[in-house]
Amino acid sequence: MKSKHFRLMSSVVISIVLTSTVFVSSLSAQTPFNRTNIPAQVKITASSLNVRSGPSTANFKVGILYKGQIVDCLGKIGNWWVVHLENDTVGLISGNYANPYYPPSPAPKPQPAPTPTPAPAPSPEQPSIGVEEQKMLDLINAERSKVGVEPLKADAKLMEVAKIKAEDMAKNNYFSHTSPTYGSPFDMLKKFGVPYNSAGENLAGNSSVEAAHKTLMESEGHRKNILNPSFNYIGIGIVPSTVYGKVFVQMFIGR
Repeated sequence: MKSKHFRLMSSVVISIVLTSTVFVSSLSAQTPFNRTNIPAQVKITASSLNVRSGPSTANFKVGILYKGQIVDCLGKIGNWWVVHLENDTVGLISGNYANPYYPPSPAPKPQPAPTPTPAPAPSPEQPSIGVEEQKMLDLINAERSKVGVEPLKADAKLMEVAKIKAEDMAKNNYFSHTSPTYGSPFDMLKKFGVPYNSAGENLAGNSSVEAAHKTLMESEGHRKNILNPSFNYIGIGIVPSTVYGKVFVQMFIGR
């Protein structure tokens, strides 16, 4: 049985907290052993690939993998993936000969078409929200309720900004708080005229709402954003991604 530590690597997430004009990232780009933005598995592309005891061909061999094999990934050191083999050996393989692997999402079961009914026009105070976005909001508010924190409300403008950020990430193939198109989250809030006293942003890449929420809650920085009592409004953007299955953007504000 794989440990909880391995299951925590099932998706990629990233978090940032910002108050007024100051942003504090929960990640450190200077950490030699990287466990952030790491795929749960990697797929071998070379015909055969030695597994080493360290991040260099000078280290001794502890195993061998073959083209098409998929192995669990624990982290990264430089350009070397840290992998967990079936015989419970942990070693390193060159990133030049293995690519991130994301299993395809299962096809949804066909559902009977519901009888169409006229939908009432949404009021300005109650923004229109998609099924997946509503599901994610419900999961977030359920977590806040457990710790006695007031539920978040969907903000129409913030929903728009979060959707635009998610679309930008998928279109331009990047995973970062800083958009090459719109700049930082603070820049986006200012550009789209969203007032706030405090703000935060969570990003995730995963195959489903439930999996993305679980991974975010298992990460301290993202969980703090979700449970932060100073936030009272949220925007959620979810778009398809060829890399992650789906890209999730959660933008929080307090005002």
